[in-house]
Amino acid sequence: MEQKTAVHSAPGLGRAEGVSNSRRWAVVTMLFAASLINYLDRSSISFALPLIAKDFNLGPEGKGLLLSTFFWSYTLMQVPIGWASDRLNLRWLYAGALILWSFAQGLAGVARSLLGLIATRIILGVGESIYLPGGTRIVSLLFSSEERGLPSGVFDFGTRIGIACGSLIVPVLIVHYGWRRSFILVGFVALLWLFPWLKIAPRQLKATRNSDQASPEPYSKPSSSVVVRILKPAKKWSRFLNRDLIGICLGFLGFDYFWYLLVTWLPDYMVMARHQNILKAGVFSALPFMVYGLSEPVGGWIADRLVRRGWNETRTRKTIITIAYSFGLLLIPAALVKSVKLSVILLMGACLVGLSTGNISVIVQACAPYDEIGIWTGFQNFTGNIGGVIAPLATGYLISRTGSYTPAFILATGVLVVSLAAYWWVVGELSCKENES
Repeated sequence: MEQKTAVHSAPGLGRAEGVSNSRRWAVVTMLFAASLINYLDRSSISFALPLIAKDFNLGPEGKGLLLSTFFWSYTLMQVPIGWASDRLNLRWLYAGALILWSFAQGLAGVARSLLGLIATRIILGVGESIYLPGGTRIVSLLFSSEERGLPSGVFDFGTRIGIACGSLIVPVLIVHYGWRRSFILVGFVALLWLFPWLKIAPRQLKATRNSDQASPEPYSKPSSSVVVRILKPAKKWSRFLNRDLIGICLGFLGFDYFWYLLVTWLPDYMVMARHQNILKAGVFSALPFMVYGLSEPVGGWIADRLVRRGWNETRTRKTIITIAYSFGLLLIPAALVKSVKLSVILLMGACLVGLSTGNISVIVQACAPYDEIGIWTGFQNFTGNIGGVIAPLATGYLISRTGSYTPAFILATGVLVVSLAAYWWVVGELSCKENES
C-alpha cells in the first residue's frame, strides 16, 4: 500500500490531500511529458514551414499569418481555461484537452487547403491552452509556497525540450515521410500519454472550498434587486484590476514575445538567412531550445535554495528574472555575426532567458489569492500570448519590408528588456495568499 504523506493545506481551502512525495513528483513528470508533447505539436509547423509555404504559395507575410493563427484561439482561451482549472477536476480537464489538441495536430496532416490548415491550428490552440494555467494550478495543489520554484521550472522545462526534440525529430520525419504524414504521426502517437496519466493523477485533483465558507446573499429590497444584479458581476470582475496582476501580465508580455519569435521563426531563419538545409536547421535550432529548457528548473531551484536560506523572496526572484532577461540581449549580435556557429552559440546564450521561468510562475502563485491561481495564470498567459499573435506577424512584415531578420530580432530584445520594469515597479512584495485568512 502506498505510503500517504499529507501535503500542507491552505486555510479554508483543500489541496490534493494524502498524496505521497513520490506521487506528486510523478504527476510533475507527467506534466513535463504533456508540456513536451504540447510544444512538439505546436512547433511542428515551424519546421515544415518552408515546404508548406511552397505547397500553398506563401510569402513572408503569408507565413507570418499562418504562424499567428494558433495564438488567436490559444490567447482567447487563457482566462476561461484558468477559471476552469480553479474549479474543475484537473485529472479529467487536462486529459480532455490533450485529446482535443492531439486530434487537431493529426488532422492538420490531411488539410487540403490553407483554410483547412488554419482551422486545425485554431482547434490546436483551444486544446493546448490548458498547459500553463492547468500546470501551475496543479503545482500549487501539490507543493507548498517555498518549494514551488523547482516543480514549476520542471514542468515548463518540457516545453523547451519538446521544441528541441521537434528540431531533431520532425525534420527527419519530414524528409522521409513528408510533412503531412509527419503531422499525423506526431499528433496521434501523443494519445499514449493518457494511460499513465490516468493511473498516476489523483482522482480528485482540484481545489475545494470548505462548506462553511459559503455565506448567504444579504437581504435586499425588491426595488433594488435589478441594481444588485447589475453591480454584482462588475464587483466580481473588478478584483482583477489589481496592481500585482497588471505588473505580472506586462512583465510576461515581453517574455512571450521574445520566446514566440524564436519558436515560430528560428527554424525558418536557419534555412532562409543562414542557408542551412532542413536537417541542419533542425539541429542548430535544437541547441538554443535545449539551453532554454535546461535553464528553467535551474533558475527555480537556485531561487528556492536562496529563499530557504533566508534571502528575501521578492528581491531574489526578481533579481534572477532580471539577470535572465539580460541574457536576451545576445540575440542582437546573433543576428549580426557572419559565422553560423558563432550565431548559434550566441543564440544559446540568449536562451538563458529561461532562468526566469520558474520564478515567473512562483510570483503568480505568491501574488494570487489561493483559489484564483489558475485564472491569474490565465490572465498572465492571455497577455503574454498577445505577443504570440503579434510576433509572427510583425516578424513577417519586417522581413518583407527590409529583407532581413535583424530588425525583428532587435524589436524582440527591446520588448523583453523594457518589460522588466513591470516586475520591479508594478509588482509588489511577494506574500503567499494561502497563508492569509
